[in-house]
This record gives sequence, structure tokens and C-alpha cells, in this order.
Amino acid sequence: MTSRVEHTDVGAYALGLLEDEDKEAFEAHLLFCAACRSELSELAGVASVLNGLGGPVEDDRPPSPAPAIDMLRRKRAADRRTRRGTFVIGMAAAVTLVAGGLTVGTQLSGGDAPPVAQGSDHMAHMGPAEQFYADGRPIEGKGVDGITGGLVVESKGWGTHAALKLAGVKGPLECELISVSTSGERRVMTGWSVPPAGYGVPGSPDPLYMHGGSATQLKDVDHFEVVTSTGKKLLTIEA
Repeated sequence: MTSRVEHTDVGAYALGLLEDEDKEAFEAHLLFCAACRSELSELAGVASVLNGLGGPVEDDRPPSPAPAIDMLRRKRAADRRTRRGTFVIGMAAAVTLVAGGLTVGTQLSGGDAPPVAQGSDHMAHMGPAEQFYADGRPIEGKGVDGITGGLVVESKGWGTHAALKLAGVKGPLECELISVSTSGERRVMTGWSVPPAGYGVPGSPDPLYMHGGSATQLKDVDHFEVVTSTGKKLLTIEA
């Protein structure tokens, strides 16, 4: 078993060929890799097509795997014997994203994966981040320039998991959610881009919901910040 993530794992993940720890590592990788999210979206129907390549079985023996899937399994096994690596603990938060489909502000659907985070779609079911926020106890933040938002946080064995709600922000901007420990250590929990239309503003009323994770234990976190790529602080949330 290896926990190093490669972009070529997309096909194996789509076909369900990854072992549990490899699967968790790849789901964490998806949190920060727009290219893999886009490729996974394009592969949405490939698994069912490949499963039909084995042809009919004329006797009572169990059907053999489809040739394409069997080839991928053997390739995966060969890779597993030679690859080495370690799993980055701060990215383990992505494991919590798998609940009826992975969304990191985007939803993996049949369409093209957008390059920027997407707000909630109230005409459809809530995404995992919005659902987690709605079911939790939000901590309201203090924003600047009319920006509002909050966090729902939970302690995990690997650190701190959080769901962010952000509104009143216009783009284009690049932002990050930061955890700040009691000792002053800063860790990036997640990052995204804000399109020109923004979130939670006239003409674009839906707020942004976003998952994030930090290796810092919740008991050691002093506060959280939403900052821009230029260092401007948009929102502060006390732990």
C-alpha cells in the first residue's frame, strides 16, 4: 500500500480499484487539485462502460473481470510494490467530504468542472459543506467592508475540520482560510478563488460554503482568518 498521490490515480479511483488508505489519500488530493477534479468529472460514466466489456458468460462460473479493469488492477498492483510516500496529515480533512458526492465549493457532475468555487444551489440538494454548516453550531465571524460569515468546527484525530460560510464578498479575489494557534502558528486550511460576481451580494445572492482542515488540534487553535492572497484580512472567527 502507498499513500503518495499521483494524478494518474484518477482512473483507478473512478473504477473503485484503490485500497482504503489510497482512496482516502486521493480524496484528500482532490481537495486541492482542480485538474484531477475536472478529469474525474469527465470520467463519470466510464466505469459503467468498462464493466460491460467482459461480454456474456456461457457457463456457471463467475464472470471474469472486464479486460480493461483487469489491466488497471494489475497495473495498480505493480505500482503499489514500487511506490513509497507519506500522507500529509493536514489534507486528511478531505476524507470528510465524501457524503453523497465530493464538493469543494464545486460539484462533480456531468458538466465541466468550473475553475472557481461555487456557491450553494438552493434549487438542488445541499452540498456536504453547506449541510455540515447547517447541522452544526456556527461561530459568527467579524468581517470588514460588509463581509459576513462564520465557521462550524469539529475536533478530529488528525486535527481540526471546519466548514466556512462567506457572504458579501466580490471578486476577482484569491482567498485562504487560515487557522492560527495559541502559539501563533498559521496553517492554510483551504483556498479558493472568488469570481467577479462574488458571493452573497446583489446579483449573486448565494453565499460560499467551503470545507477545510488543519493539522492543529482544535484545543490549540486561537482563531481562524479568511485572508486574500495579498494579505488583507476579510473575516476573523474566534475558536
